[in-house]
Amino acid sequence: MDETLPGIMPYTYWSVHGEHASLTEAGVIQESLVTLFVNGQDVATVMCSPLDQEALAVGFLYNENVIASPDDVGLVQANAARTVVDVLLKTDFKPPRRMILTSGCGGGITWQDLSQAHPALDTGFTTTPQVIFDRMRDLQGAAKLYNQVRGVHTAGLADAEQLLVSAEDVGRHNAVDKVTGKALLAGIAMSDRLLLTSGRISSEMLGKARRMGVPLVISRTSPTSISVQLAQAWNICLIGYVRQGGMRIYTHPWRLNLAMDAPVSP
Repeated sequence: MDETLPGIMPYTYWSVHGEHASLTEAGVIQESLVTLFVNGQDVATVMCSPLDQEALAVGFLYNENVIASPDDVGLVQANAARTVVDVLLKTDFKPPRRMILTSGCGGGITWQDLSQAHPALDTGFTTTPQVIFDRMRDLQGAAKLYNQVRGVHTAGLADAEQLLVSAEDVGRHNAVDKVTGKALLAGIAMSDRLLLTSGRISSEMLGKARRMGVPLVISRTSPTSISVQLAQAWNICLIGYVRQGGMRIYTHPWRLNLAMDAPVSP
């Protein structure tokens, strides 16, 4: 096995080929629990990969409309064991009592009623299919943990020329929160960008994308029915099953400047 990356636990398992089994020294993806405290209040415990927990905390709070920018955060710090992240805000914080268990891997949480959360995006941003193919190839290259042991999701924020930020996690929603947090902490604008993910696009994933202000959400797999309805309402182009030479466009295909068999307008 190559040098073990952080986030991977070395492990020896049996590989079977036909009737022959042999020991393989490799690894499995690590999974841990991290508890988020905001202004001293225990607000959530998340199953996640033990990487980039600070970015996860900031991205989660932004995507849940708790903070408007990194300027609202006075301190974000993980403990030595990286099992707790403390966030001190510059404003008062009262977590909503009602949480919604989402369909995210590991059982994500959200405090939002997504149907009423946001107006439609007001942007005429467009791109091309080739940009989608190129940036998804970049995302595959950035999936270091996945390429070594599998078992993990990857998400990324990109523009037409390059992948700007990427993150990996056992939860696809966590990976998006980490991307959001990394972009915020690095001062990278998220509007009029592409949000790329390796996982299924569910309603809470679409809600995070709308909060980020991205007009295109792209995955190698499928969207759910509610995510399609939200993307249609929020003026987001939703793309699934991206493979070299093909993809499925579920909403707002005009954002890809394609020659269409039927008229399509914003």
